[in-house]
Amino acid sequence: MGRQLEGKTALVTGGNSGIGLATAQRLAAEGAHVFLTGRNQETIDAAVATIGDSATGIRADVSSVDDLATVADAIAARGHGLDILFANAGGGEFTPLGEISAEQFSSVFLTNVGGTLFTVQTMLPLLNPGASIVLTGSTAAYNGTPAFSIYAATKAAIRSFGRTWATELIPRGIRVNTVIPGPIETPGLTGLAPAGQGQQLLDGEAARIPMGRVGRPEELAAAVLFLASDQSSFITGTELFVDGGQSDLKMPSQIAAPPQ
Repeated sequence: MGRQLEGKTALVTGGNSGIGLATAQRLAAEGAHVFLTGRNQETIDAAVATIGDSATGIRADVSSVDDLATVADAIAARGHGLDILFANAGGGEFTPLGEISAEQFSSVFLTNVGGTLFTVQTMLPLLNPGASIVLTGSTAAYNGTPAFSIYAATKAAIRSFGRTWATELIPRGIRVNTVIPGPIETPGLTGLAPAGQGQQLLDGEAARIPMGRVGRPEELAAAVLFLASDQSSFITGTELFVDGGQSDLKMPSQIAAPPQ
């Protein structure tokens, strides 16, 4: 069986670690040339080394329109346009209501919401007919996680982007979908915990998931591949939950025993 993305060109923002790195690796394994971005040159170089000649790494901050223009210029110079855009870069931190600063609000919204908006907008002229855009949402936008309101709000905005852009880009034959990760074992997730408590955070998250564990980056990458490939050619404007049933199922302990 041939590779699903042979000859395609992809961009993965935040592709130097976690979900982004796993997805860049999977897209490249399926035949795509992958441009990946991040803010740390050392981790970018390490990510590219795991992929080889099928990857091009560019240091770029998605909150900077100048950096995004540099990325677009590099993709344009290759001469094949862009077939897959995974707008994945983002982050957040726990801060309870009453302690949120204006600076934190601005920073998280600029990176998560502004970064997603201007990544997609900057790459629009490069997108080939039939291209696929995949946005990264979060179950945090649905689940009411305490002290996570700013991050959750940014992901709710991204959910709205996905639905609106899907309708706008249908005339160009471009599909837009949002992947919704639950807790995935990545440096971004464990980094939310105080020093030395990363495993405790993972264990606590796993206890709230019907499947009894957190997800792996490779599982999220498989979902992105599906949305990026022709396997999902009749799917646009939707959200694909990759969360072990967290958003849709009751925990086994909450399910009443059948009547005897």
